[in-house]
Amino acid sequence: MSTAAPAPEGSPASTQRPPFDTARLDRLLAEADVDAVVTTSRQASHYMLGGYSFPFFDHRDAIGLSRYLPVMVYVPGKPELSAYVAHRLEKHEHQLGRFWTPVVETVSGTSTDAVGHAVRHLQRIGILLRRIGVEPAFLPSDAAAVLRDGLPNAALVDVAQPLERLRARKSPAELALLREASERVVASMLATFATCEPGVTKAELVERLRQEEVRRGLTFEYCLITAGTGLNRAASDQRIAPGDILSLDSGGRYRGYIGDLCRMGIVGEPDAELTELLAEVEAIQQAARQRVRAGVPGGEVQAAGERAAAASPHAQHIEFLAHGMGLVQHEAPWLTATGPIPYQAHDAERPLEADMVLSVETTLLHPRRGFIKLEDTVAVTATGYEAMGDAGRGWNRTGG
Repeated sequence: MSTAAPAPEGSPASTQRPPFDTARLDRLLAEADVDAVVTTSRQASHYMLGGYSFPFFDHRDAIGLSRYLPVMVYVPGKPELSAYVAHRLEKHEHQLGRFWTPVVETVSGTSTDAVGHAVRHLQRIGILLRRIGVEPAFLPSDAAAVLRDGLPNAALVDVAQPLERLRARKSPAELALLREASERVVASMLATFATCEPGVTKAELVERLRQEEVRRGLTFEYCLITAGTGLNRAASDQRIAPGDILSLDSGGRYRGYIGDLCRMGIVGEPDAELTELLAEVEAIQQAARQRVRAGVPGGEVQAAGERAAAASPHAQHIEFLAHGMGLVQHEAPWLTATGPIPYQAHDAERPLEADMVLSVETTLLHPRRGFIKLEDTVAVTATGYEAMGDAGRGWNRTGG
């Protein structure tokens, strides 16, 4: 079914302004020299629609023999030509005025159908199309073929970076969501540690954490867990024993924004060596965090953490990483090319900007004592940083 028509007169879709900084996006797209953008990622539509996400596909986007593909069409300098191509079930959301775009189309639901409607929208508006911006990693090959066939004279250009940079500086509302996500994840971890007793399995502990996060209004995504001296981070039937150290590294989303932190627990009391080891990890965290400030080249945060890690007597067993986060883990700013997620250090030389958000994480893979890690979230400010979810950063005793 298609309802390829403008929103009803007087609805928010026909009267609202775009809920993002169009001037910033236009500048970013001018650098890419594109005449229009066709986005196909969930994060792009979520952001450009002002925080909207269709819940029907929150957990799986496959349907029938195809997949859900939310498509945004944006013309630089002309937001009045914007369109959102939605799934047919989103017609009910449209009736409630969820969408600001002047044109909303609700279609059958296949990826090719969605992109086909985007092509027809671009053909109707009658602008010269030399170069069309797309997100290659989020554009299925069948949908890409529809785009190429429908607009054969236009080159497809990768604009994933400009769209990510649009989100790099967070609004006050986004910062509030990230703060809530971080604090709720940490509160869930502390509650989980408090319920842990010898004999519970790693898998059972992860399930408890999931329940704690859901109880706090989060969408649970994952938990990487270690116990005892082992370095295996998978949930398993391994039982927690007296004296074990535990790590909970979990991601939970709050209205789309990720809280991703790691905290340590112990069944009993930490001995002097464990106290010293976690203090080393904390010192590395603080060395990096102290470099966070608007105007500082982003790479200095990563470099500060690496220098502090290299100075540790356990340097050969330590991994340090700083990265941007928000709707996506490892979004801009990108500070290093040597981390576990492959991308270039595009922002190492660029100054940090106020309201960017970073994850700072230090991992000690101790060959005898086990896995020890802290992961923190900080927002860049003009004079330094604001920590989010900073509780529980020492050894958390289990069992109440």
